[in-house]
Amino acid sequence: MASIGNDPGGRRRILFVGLDGKRHTIRLGKMPKRAAEEVKRRVEGLIASHMSRSPIDADTARWIAELPDNMAERFAAVGLITARQQRVTMPLKKFLDAFVARKRRAKPATKEIWGQVVRNLVEHFGADRDVTTITEEDAEGFKDYLIDEQLARTTISKRLQFTRGFFKFAVKKKLLAQNPFAEVSEIAVGLPNTKRFISREDTAALMAASDLMWRTIIALCRYAGMRCPSEVASLRWEDIDWNSGRMTVTSPKTEHHEGKETRVVPIFPELAPVLAAAFEAAEEGAVYVIGGNVRAKAMQPRGWRSCNLRTQFIRIIKRAGLKAWPRPFHNLRASRETELLREHPIHVVTAWLGNSPRIALKHYCMVTDHDFDRARGMAAAAVNTQSSREVSAPEGRGTESGAVGAQNAAQRLHATAREDSHDPRANPSATATSAKSRDSSRNPAKPTSGEGGIRTRGPAFDRTRL
Repeated sequence: MASIGNDPGGRRRILFVGLDGKRHTIRLGKMPKRAAEEVKRRVEGLIASHMSRSPIDADTARWIAELPDNMAERFAAVGLITARQQRVTMPLKKFLDAFVARKRRAKPATKEIWGQVVRNLVEHFGADRDVTTITEEDAEGFKDYLIDEQLARTTISKRLQFTRGFFKFAVKKKLLAQNPFAEVSEIAVGLPNTKRFISREDTAALMAASDLMWRTIIALCRYAGMRCPSEVASLRWEDIDWNSGRMTVTSPKTEHHEGKETRVVPIFPELAPVLAAAFEAAEEGAVYVIGGNVRAKAMQPRGWRSCNLRTQFIRIIKRAGLKAWPRPFHNLRASRETELLREHPIHVVTAWLGNSPRIALKHYCMVTDHDFDRARGMAAAAVNTQSSREVSAPEGRGTESGAVGAQNAAQRLHATAREDSHDPRANPSATATSAKSRDSSRNPAKPTSGEGGIRTRGPAFDRTRL
């Protein structure tokens, strides 16, 4: 415990026994008793933190940061704080710029999004605000600022997430004892109205309104589920194995995750003729499936965001007589994943599309008219089957009334579907799919598109295999 000593002239001092067992004194000079009691409380808190080997709380850290230099020296002299914990100023803008500069492996698109958060922080706190003085209360004020900017809740959630990362770095660099944004968050709310299922009929209309390059882009997105523009523009002719019916997709988005640099995708029947036409039309020596200046634009500082394929795609949508939908390329990819999940297990589909089951179920899967039509058709078939059994039932055994029969038929429908799904003899297509999946894992795609990985018309291309 610490105590307050009174000296002549209204001067005061703090007396306490340090961790070394010795008696120490901090001279405060002329100070009101109430202010001296506050210093005494802080001293006791620092002693307790040292004894328990726990970090000091953010409020105490702010109090220390605001101490005059001469007083901070007295605290350091008795071992309560270190020289590093004396007043260390770090302007906010300088700190944030240093954080971004250190992340050399971050994608250009990621740095662009960080730039939006940096702009928000600087506008709210000021470029010269000392990072060490930002408290939990200030952090809540920043959240209120984002809300006042009328940003979507998902956007607020993401920007607070990045801000927590910035200040976690400040804690790591010993600028802060605790992260003031650690408990500041916003619930991200999904936006179901951004999901659109793009039917095959609409896809055909889009391709009819496009040239060959855009037909290839649309087919790769809609029927191979590839990300656009990064994966589509990265596909090379040497990545396509015509003989095995597979292609290796390079994924710039996930390449920083071990084992996620590439994935093997089937050349689906809907995709094969489009790729074949693009191959026939490609210039001799072409390396990439999508030509033009798409990749050249991607090499600019903004990365793949510089390609700006969206503007031209919106024109094609309108030319096809369709109404533009949100997230145009993502919904092509999501439509394909929704289709494939009707026929294949989720672990197979997500391996083909390069995402996870959790992400697929949350952001990709959709309920379509086809699902309702299929359910209605199965129920009608079960009722018709039951009705025919009632008509042909021998007299004396009894039959069910129409209403009761329909109800029982619907109940038996679920049981029948459940039993069929576990019987490989009753569902041979499932066995075939499983076998194909096992075969895919044993036989990765081998590039055979042409000599040296460029487009050639050699024997590797056999159109009879499509």
